[in-house]
Amino acid sequence: MNKLVLYIHGKGGSASESSHYKTIFHDSIVIGLDYKEDVPWKTGKEIFDEVKRLHEEYESITLIANSIGAYYSMISGIDPMIYKAYFISPIVNMEKLILDMMIWADVSEEDLKTKGIIPTSFGENLSWEYLCYVREHPVQWNVPTEILYGENDNLTSLETIKTFVKIHHAGLIVMEKGEHWFHTPEQMKFLDEWIRSKENHE
Repeated sequence: MNKLVLYIHGKGGSASESSHYKTIFHDSIVIGLDYKEDVPWKTGKEIFDEVKRLHEEYESITLIANSIGAYYSMISGIDPMIYKAYFISPIVNMEKLILDMMIWADVSEEDLKTKGIIPTSFGENLSWEYLCYVREHPVQWNVPTEILYGENDNLTSLETIKTFVKIHHAGLIVMEKGEHWFHTPEQMKFLDEWIRSKENHE
């Protein structure tokens, strides 16, 4: 088996979640990447360095990325080394998400620029440096990509997802009543069937 499936988790997740996908990809090695950092300029480099190493070992790499893991993957520069990608509830417009969180926290750009970092009541630290980086490094992604999106995703709107899909010619399936975090038995069954259907059509 010289094909690899690489799983990149979302916030609060871990590489061990990759074991779930071993039942789907019988003809591939399936592993997860546990990145240590949580800012794009560091996490992107971690992902790039690991994918570069793996690319020398495997003839093809399929990426499965969850939530912010998809965002980190897209800004890491790994495009030429990825055969195809499956994104689950991806963060496709980080600037919009940060601006939305600033609205939720009643924080202005001037406040954030002045203070640098502002903690929020919902557990996220807003960072001026992070926002500036996101603006200066827009997503560039040139990989055949399929997206799974939950109808009740509370972080990314369907409109935002559809804009990304149109620009990047990605596939999209929406699960009715699905959430940002796919975790219930019903949601995971839907996720599995989605990937299997795409794999069987290759």
